[in-house]
Amino acid sequence: MVIITENMFPPGSAKDIGKTFLELPPLPEYITMKGPYIHSDTKRGIRSILIYECDNSKLADALQVVGDRVTNYFDVPGYTYSVNAWYEAQEALKMIGLA
Repeated sequence: MVIITENMFPPGSAKDIGKTFLELPPLPEYITMKGPYIHSDTKRGIRSILIYECDNSKLADALQVVGDRVTNYFDVPGYTYSVNAWYEAQEALKMIGLA
C-alpha cells in the first residue's frame, strides 16, 4: 500500500512551496518517500505528486504523518491538495475475495 499526495499551486507560490518543503521535519523510519515529482500545466498551474511507502501495519500512523505534513502548506496562496491510500493489486484482489 502507498499513500499518494497531489499538491496544486499557482506559479507565483512556487518559492513559498519550496521553502516550506525544505523546512519539513524528516519522515519517521517506517515511511519512504518518492518524489516530489513536478509537472507544470499552463491551465492548472503547478502540480506535484509524492508517493509514501509504508508497511500496512503502520498505515494509520503514516496517514497522520502525511496529513500533518500537508498542513504546513496551508498559508501558501492557492495551495490545494489530496491525500489518498492506494492498494497494490494483490491487496485489492484480497478485498474482493479473489486472492
